[in-house]
Amino acid sequence: MSDRRRSRRVANLKSRLIVGDCLEALRRLPDASVDLVFADPPYNLQLDGELLRPNNTRVDGVDNDWDKFSSFAAYDEFCREWIGECRRILKPDGAMWLIGSYHNVFRLGVALQDLGYWILNDVVWRKTNPMPNFRGRRFTNAHETLIWASRDQKSKYTFNYESLKSANDDVQMRSDWLFPICAGPERLKDGEGRKAHPTQKPEALLHRIILGTTNPGDVVLDPFFGTGTTGAVAKKLGRRWIGIERDTTYAAVAEARIAEIEPLAVSELETQRSKRAEPRVPFGTLVELGIVKPGLKLFGPRRKFRAVVKADGTLRVGQAQGSIHRIGAEVQGKTACNGWTFWHYDDGGDLQPIDVLRDEAKRQLGLLPAENLIAAE
Repeated sequence: MSDRRRSRRVANLKSRLIVGDCLEALRRLPDASVDLVFADPPYNLQLDGELLRPNNTRVDGVDNDWDKFSSFAAYDEFCREWIGECRRILKPDGAMWLIGSYHNVFRLGVALQDLGYWILNDVVWRKTNPMPNFRGRRFTNAHETLIWASRDQKSKYTFNYESLKSANDDVQMRSDWLFPICAGPERLKDGEGRKAHPTQKPEALLHRIILGTTNPGDVVLDPFFGTGTTGAVAKKLGRRWIGIERDTTYAAVAEARIAEIEPLAVSELETQRSKRAEPRVPFGTLVELGIVKPGLKLFGPRRKFRAVVKADGTLRVGQAQGSIHRIGAEVQGKTACNGWTFWHYDDGGDLQPIDVLRDEAKRQLGLLPAENLIAAE
């Protein structure tokens, strides 16, 4: 296929459900066309006979044919094939999420590393309502493990750090997540009231993953689509999605489910801007643009320290002169300091960190839209 035709196909990728074999469908997708893969593959549980409760009633576990493999070697071969295809399909800055249990997650991790992915985190999904251990011979299996990996070590993957931190009451989002298993009204049922799919994941789990590691308009691929949780959440959050599912019954449930989803308004999809991703603007630029005037007095928190801005963008305190960071560190007797948040200017009697002045510099430089201009005289 020519580069021109391939790029056209990538640009025209639309949300859709592909009914068919996972490997065959993946091979037909173009190179570097997907931003994120979420994969909930067969766990290869190796169940031996029925699982019964103490009262001899049968536990509705996973005993479907799609979860059965003849050997670990057969399972490994299958996983390396689809994980390898996903890496081809991922954009250079794309990433993958894998979820598994102790039965398979370690094998998946080896395959990821062997195929060139770069593991970023493992996340523990701790279940608030796990299935009890009926035989009493092991610990209750109350968690599953997710692996987050970029396409390779140099990938500039998406991570909406500030949004996740704000959602977590301004505390950094940790790698242990607490969610209930899918139950109640969210659990899809068939016409006879039985589970439509035995391993349906909660939408809350996918919400955090998609919101935190993609941007609106990105393409999210799920090669084991099941009843469409990934597609439902992706559509709601303004992402495009591609689902692959070979079971026609599951596919029909997914299609009907996603058709009922109403996407959020564009204005509701904005994630909090990351300062690390913003263009760098030195303090001296604020002086050059006239946003900060030479001679302006700056103060440390609670006015404990005072410095004067010089024409070259340095600060002077007594006989010491240097950058906002170096002088901030020196007056505190520290080895390092973020001068943008340490130094403040007087705004009508109130102290404001000089960091708030950077947005005006970015707007004047054409890096941000013109709104809410701030200046310090």
